[in-house]
Amino acid sequence: MSRPMNIAEKILAAHAGLSSVEPGQLVDVSVDMALGNDITAPIAIKTFEKAGVKSVFDRKKIALVADHFTPNKDIKSAEQVRMLREFAEKHDILHYYEGGNCGVEHVLLPEKGIVVPGDVVIGADSHTCTYGALGAFATGVGSTDLAATMITGRTWFRVPESIKIVYTGSLGKWVGGKDLVLYTIGRLGVDGALYMALEFTGPVIDGLSMADRFSMSNMAIEAGGKAGLVNPDDITRQYMRERPAREGVYYASDPDARYREVLEIDCSGLEPQIAYPHLPENTRPVSEATDVKLDQVVIGSCTNGRLEDIAIAAEVIKGRKVHSGLRLIVLPATPYVWKESMDRGYFSIFMDAGAVIGPPTCGPCLGGHMGILAKGEKALATTNRNFVGRMGHQESEVYLSNPAVAAASAVLGRIGSPEEL
Repeated sequence: MSRPMNIAEKILAAHAGLSSVEPGQLVDVSVDMALGNDITAPIAIKTFEKAGVKSVFDRKKIALVADHFTPNKDIKSAEQVRMLREFAEKHDILHYYEGGNCGVEHVLLPEKGIVVPGDVVIGADSHTCTYGALGAFATGVGSTDLAATMITGRTWFRVPESIKIVYTGSLGKWVGGKDLVLYTIGRLGVDGALYMALEFTGPVIDGLSMADRFSMSNMAIEAGGKAGLVNPDDITRQYMRERPAREGVYYASDPDARYREVLEIDCSGLEPQIAYPHLPENTRPVSEATDVKLDQVVIGSCTNGRLEDIAIAAEVIKGRKVHSGLRLIVLPATPYVWKESMDRGYFSIFMDAGAVIGPPTCGPCLGGHMGILAKGEKALATTNRNFVGRMGHQESEVYLSNPAVAAASAVLGRIGSPEEL
């Protein structure tokens, strides 16, 4: 009889062909989806070709997404994407995305049903943990590990310990998944969950939309987490029913599963959170952050570039104007989100307010393009990282927030709450 297991352990055990696993155990597992982008995949491709292998393990289980520096910002980025394109053509990779069918990878893959509950997903990008919101074990790896998986279809893990976080109470009007995860990172610290699986549970999570759950799992890595999982439920099933997808496996943690720690967070009275430079753990409530004058606001990314995020921002900014001297940049995360935003009138709202609307791209999130900061400039962004120089000059500053606060702050010219409008 196998020992009681949590969801992370169950998924790894199943993919290792074992009845049970326990923290610290080394396991060799099959991989359902291996992901690379225009920054990380070229290194993996060079390693793959150096190995002299003739074909990938499965052309349907590899995804290559040109999202970081595209539309190509310079010659080097164009060469990177060309390498992806030629590799995808040579090996007939089913899930290759570039140009008009491309979007931010961690929004695009769930949207298209490429990742499903119960999967093991590795990606040469640290925010691959996003897919844990579906009840998948998903984590970032190095480009060399990606190459090895593209050859063998397998990888290895040390089974992580898990921290169970139980969210109780009720959420205020402008508080969402981004605020819950920022508050959690503030409690844990950026290395408080190093190589651990975070399991987000409790009545508040049960009522969260998939968009909010994706935001939370996306930022598990910002606490050092190996993965960030939500036990799949009826909300997950409804999300999967709306897209053409493989049939997933809906694992759930056993009631008596073991955890390194169980943390309870009462969400009642929790304000929208702001992460100050230069770490996501430097969080404080928005009411204590209203003295920060801004040069730029960015709404988008794999954390908050989904349709629900764009809708919330449009609701806040409707009928108002972007503050004089401030740049508001809106980047819907995928072509679907872009088209829906246009069809629903969100673009008219943003344009009337004085915003810039860009294509589906990572863009300024990683200091790539379409919104680089100059020396001394301050930006508020719905992105996931605010390290030194993350969005441009080493002496610029990035603050993190949810989309509602970002939209309100674009109007106010400083960090502030929608309630101030």
